[in-house]
Order: sequence, then C-alpha cells, then structure tokens
Amino acid sequence: MSDALIRKCTEADLEILRSIGIETFTDTFAPQNTPENMAAYLAVAYAPQKLQTELITPGVTFYLLLTEAGTPAGYLKLNAGNAQTEVLADDALEVERIYIRQGFQKQGLGRYLLEFALDTARQSGKKHLWLGVWEHNQNARAFYRKLGFRQVGSHTFQLGADLQTDLLLIKNL
Repeated sequence: MSDALIRKCTEADLEILRSIGIETFTDTFAPQNTPENMAAYLAVAYAPQKLQTELITPGVTFYLLLTEAGTPAGYLKLNAGNAQTEVLADDALEVERIYIRQGFQKQGLGRYLLEFALDTARQSGKKHLWLGVWEHNQNARAFYRKLGFRQVGSHTFQLGADLQTDLLLIKNL
C-alpha cells in the first residue's frame, strides 16, 4: 500500500504504541481467552515502563504505520542480535509484533509491514526472517504460510495463568 507511511518510533511514541498494542491484542485474542488472563497479560506486556525499556533496548526497533492522513494504523517490532526472543538461525531478524488496528485490516497493511520487515532484514545482511504465531490464530498462520514462512518449532507463551503454544515460523531470504 503506497499511501501508507512507516516511520521509526522514538520514546515519544510510547503512548500510541501502548494504545495500539492493547487495542489490537484485545481485538485479536479476547474472544478465545478469559478476561482475567487477558487483563493479567495486558497489565504486564503493555506497562509503560516495560515499553519504555523495549524502546531503548539495543537491537529492538519499533516502526509506526500511519495512513496517508497521518492516522496510526498499526506497528511493527523487530528484534536483532541478542534482543531476539529465541535463537533460530544465524543472521536472523525477528518480527516480534506486527499489529494492524481492526479498522485498517484487509487493506494490505499487514503485508506492507511484513514486506518492510523482509526488506529491512535483507538490507541488514540477514539470511532469515522469523516470528512466532499462536497455534490457534488460523488467519495469521495462513497469511504467513502464503508468504513463504515454514514452521521450524514452537515455544510456550504465558497469557496470564494460561500456558499457550506459539509456532515458530521462518522464511529464508
């Protein structure tokens, strides 16, 4: 989508990242999880001090996706080097979060952010792009499979008191 803008985030973007994160995570996962587990997860994962730390961690980069009119539509979080949550391959870049607000879905923006991540990985000399996706998120799994990602493993993801499984997907560049 050529009329959208992707820009690198700064600490000044903390509140919009927090808002988009809570909104999109809730929209996507609340129907399949208990309110208690959702509340517990959101309180920790999107706590301002946690996001503040993530924003200044070496190897972590957030990108805000804005519409042509300047409306925040989503964001992307990439992890390189020691900032990655797993070591899946040498010369890899991790997509930890790719969030599109509900009102902007089905417009090609998820693909646009993922293509940006792929280009960023290539420009950084990486050989792989990888991510984790909840085993029950069928739409996301189909989206990544269509773009050439393949499953190479899994890991656990703690959502409140519920231990869930994320599938680890990788794409060779």
